[in-house]
Amino acid sequence: MEMKKVAAVLLVLFLVSSQMVSIEGDAFDCYDACSTGCVNRDVRTMLRCDRKCAIKCDRKKANRKGYNNSTQRDQK
Repeated sequence: MEMKKVAAVLLVLFLVSSQMVSIEGDAFDCYDACSTGCVNRDVRTMLRCDRKCAIKCDRKKANRKGYNNSTQRDQK
């Protein structure tokens, strides 16, 4: 009788633990995750970090800006 209770409790614990969903912290947005690390008292340093995050996380936009700047220089 005692073994049946222990087995039933173990079975219930197994079922409960298998139904639990673990949530992992993940940055949904690259820019948001990067800029969270830019907190600083010095505004200039914070803005510099923010610009680096914009370049790092928004590569298409950064590439377009670089392309436009180079074509403007070539035309002058």
